[in-house]
Amino acid sequence: MDPFAAVAGAAVAVAAVVAVVDARQSVRARRAAGEVGRLRRELAAERHAAVHDHLTGLPNRRGLYCAGTALVREAARRPLVAILVDLDDFKRINDTFGHRAGDEVLVNVARRLTGIAAGGLVARFGGDEFVALLDQPPEYDDRSARKRDGLAEIARRMTEVLSAPVSVTGGWEVAVRASIGVVAVASRSDLEQVLERADAAMYQAKTARASAEPVRRPGGPVSPDSGGWFTADEQRRRVRAVTGNALTWS
Repeated sequence: MDPFAAVAGAAVAVAAVVAVVDARQSVRARRAAGEVGRLRRELAAERHAAVHDHLTGLPNRRGLYCAGTALVREAARRPLVAILVDLDDFKRINDTFGHRAGDEVLVNVARRLTGIAAGGLVARFGGDEFVALLDQPPEYDDRSARKRDGLAEIARRMTEVLSAPVSVTGGWEVAVRASIGVVAVASRSDLEQVLERADAAMYQAKTARASAEPVRRPGGPVSPDSGGWFTADEQRRRVRAVTGNALTWS
């Protein structure tokens, strides 16, 4: 046998073996890279789920504290307004139309609040409570009267948007009824203090509504607006908001 031919044949065989090994290693490398990518996506999804509400897609309470704490710390440089929205008698939606309709209302309210926020932070704080941290409009200076008027204007815009009926499963038009607290974020405040002030303002609004509504005697006639915040037509319902000591109606 020609020695040169033997050497050449051996070289070809070695090259073939190397090519097979390289191909297998390339396949393993691609599989490993794909597995790493899958694990990274799963980790990112888990991190997102930990700080976001699965229904509305908004940050949840944990997400609010993660992002909101940093925003409030910058309040001296970047003036903020804090808003707490509580949907009144929301349980009636679930009891009357079912939980699917209730979920549709919550999703719609979340979208409306996000639209109002214009880049601000909006979170689902609890079952039927939402919190927003918005930039304070620059035209609202530190003079108390003007700032109060500015907060009242923010509340007015919010009540107008929220009071529009929501279409839900079954063809019903549900008019959202809510109590809203709006406060300016003071410098050197922490997020917990801000939320407590907004919560107090919201309960002031809720108490004012309760004291303003007529008391119905057992067996007496039902007022058209006595708690009837769901309706089959497109009639708007009132949303009560409080800003400092100023009360506004939509």
